[in-house]
Amino acid sequence: MLDLLKQYFGYDRFRPLQEEIISNVLAKNDSLVIMPTGGGKSLCYQLPALQLHGLTLVVSPLIALMKDQVDGLKAIGIRAEFLNSSLTFAEMERVRGAALQGELKILYVSPERLALDSFKALLNHLSVSLVAVDEAHCISEWGHDFRPDYMHLGEVRRSMPDVPFIALTATATPKVRDDIVNQLGLKSPQRFVASFNRENLNYEVRAKRNAFGQLVEMLESRRGQSAIIYCQSRKETEEIAQDLRQYDISANAYHAGMDADDRRRTQEGFIAGEYPVVVATIAFGMGIDKPDVRLVVHYSMPKTLEGYYQETGRAGRDGLPSDCVLLFSYGDRSRQEYFVNQVEDQLERQKLKIKLDQVVAFCQLRSCRRRYLLEYFGDETLADTDDQNSCQGCDVCITPLEKFDATVISQKIMSAIVRCGQRFGITHIGAVLLGSKGKKVLELGHDKLKVYGIVNDYDRTQIREISELLIDRGLIARSDDRFATLRVTDEGRKVLKQRDRIFLSRPKQEPTQRRQRRQPERSQSSPGELFERLRELRLTIAREQGVPAFVVFTDASLKDMAAKMPRTLQEFARVSGVGKVKLEQYGEQFLSEIRDFVGSDAPTSEANGRTHSINRSVRREGSTYAQTKELLAQGLSVRQVAYQRGVTLGTVASHVEMMVANGMSVELESSLPGGAHLGKIEAAIYQAGGTSAKLSDVMDIIGGNYTYEDVRIVRAHILQLNGPNGQS
Repeated sequence: MLDLLKQYFGYDRFRPLQEEIISNVLAKNDSLVIMPTGGGKSLCYQLPALQLHGLTLVVSPLIALMKDQVDGLKAIGIRAEFLNSSLTFAEMERVRGAALQGELKILYVSPERLALDSFKALLNHLSVSLVAVDEAHCISEWGHDFRPDYMHLGEVRRSMPDVPFIALTATATPKVRDDIVNQLGLKSPQRFVASFNRENLNYEVRAKRNAFGQLVEMLESRRGQSAIIYCQSRKETEEIAQDLRQYDISANAYHAGMDADDRRRTQEGFIAGEYPVVVATIAFGMGIDKPDVRLVVHYSMPKTLEGYYQETGRAGRDGLPSDCVLLFSYGDRSRQEYFVNQVEDQLERQKLKIKLDQVVAFCQLRSCRRRYLLEYFGDETLADTDDQNSCQGCDVCITPLEKFDATVISQKIMSAIVRCGQRFGITHIGAVLLGSKGKKVLELGHDKLKVYGIVNDYDRTQIREISELLIDRGLIARSDDRFATLRVTDEGRKVLKQRDRIFLSRPKQEPTQRRQRRQPERSQSSPGELFERLRELRLTIAREQGVPAFVVFTDASLKDMAAKMPRTLQEFARVSGVGKVKLEQYGEQFLSEIRDFVGSDAPTSEANGRTHSINRSVRREGSTYAQTKELLAQGLSVRQVAYQRGVTLGTVASHVEMMVANGMSVELESSLPGGAHLGKIEAAIYQAGGTSAKLSDVMDIIGGNYTYEDVRIVRAHILQLNGPNGQS
């Protein structure tokens, strides 16, 4: 299995629990896997699928994720397909035929398809060796994302009693785990529960003041990096996305009310790296298999901790440092409570209220947020640490605290609570203290109280924050009913009566610039600069192939390349994430970039650095480009050059394009398709928009009888004859 892991996925070792899970699957036992997003769940069924003789059936509710998973598997040489409503009838027939012929190792299907008689009939003729149920919490009514279509899985389980099942999810409390086992009918499954601790994620809760200004600051400090901004309403997503574009931040809105094609374009554009920021409702994200999201912002308070954990889990799936910022306001809390109170079923309403209170408690914490999250999911990873604030990965733990004298304002708040009869919440108490002329204050005669209007040095939000600190100190308490009224505790009355000094702790106030990540200064030959050049090369290749950039290589792989700076294919094979297929397909291209970087002075202009280095490399005698040019001049075709040099056809095609783009004359006569084939490809290139069109668009026009390399060589031929616009 380690050999297969390296050959296909490019990794030398398993992540925690993966080896044990895979061994259990290969022993044909049922498995329940609870593993956080980015923890490597997919590998737990993808790798065994290569060893098992039949087909692995994967049930997933996420159409977009299916496509990304299949694209990624095909890119490393694994035969995989999917069946869902996004396919045409002809495409479905092709996939069914491939499955029946035993040509597939992995087939992804949606839960809705399981209920169709046509699919049940197909299943009867397939040799299924493993069934993987992804997002398995969807089968439980106690889960945060219950989907009735998942109930069909019980019937599938009964129809395949001897086929092992593996159920996987990132978010399941102990109660939900039991429900998954029962609903799926798993047979004495071994339970694998990985730590919920995502060490690379930093959790932060900020007061929602000047929220849009904070958002712009966060995105400005991460220019070019991918970010997801979660909002409560559809209208808000569109307004914020539009406002961000005014700041030259490329952002698109996404919500369930949009046209399906617009949603698809937004999602695909984000995954492909065409634009970095999506402003969305929670409708966005479950189908996102994008490893390099560096920032997730909750512009509005989430409804549940399960939802919050899952949404923040879309950041840093490649294991690199990423930030999760929640903007909290009591107004958001009140809006969520309003919607909860509209639920007619009393039991359901109470359940939602409990979950909302847990989110509010998380936002108001004065102790480690990571610890709170982990303990919520039953993870005791940090339970034995002596220091309550030791995670160094949340704002509470890394932000220095300062003590301040809160005696006067605390006395005023507690006095107001008592004089108002201890029958009101903090909103009303704050209104009285600030001298509000609101209808409720006047009707109750609270404008006649001695505490009316006695605060002029704190605003409404600050009074709330002081009140929360007094609750933490046990001087006041909040009721558990829907109105959340405040009362002064016995300890609070004692302090009030004796006029004791009250000192509270709060985060030390520092300029907002403290939150910005300081970018390391780059030396002339720093790995950081090489990483940026490799990113540019990756994006170029991804656009040519019509796939997301991370399908070529993840950021983690590029960082490993930049750190190791391999010079040979043998050294390149040791880079994390480089398997056999990617070594053959991309090795020479990336090695050429690395060799040129190492062998040249770093450019002074970062924007033009890569272009300058390619120019030098293309024209340098003895370079890899020069070797390709010389063999082509001898009359060899690109295929013969690739064979003689021991590189891939894609590498040689890339050399040709680079040389033509740099104005060099390249002999292509022996490499062009013959007769009508040349004309057909040329016509498709013009129809797609000329030589600047995406290769995938050209391929869609000409069909599957030609390769990407055929199109690239013809495109280079057009450029050489007619110039960059492809027009004579």
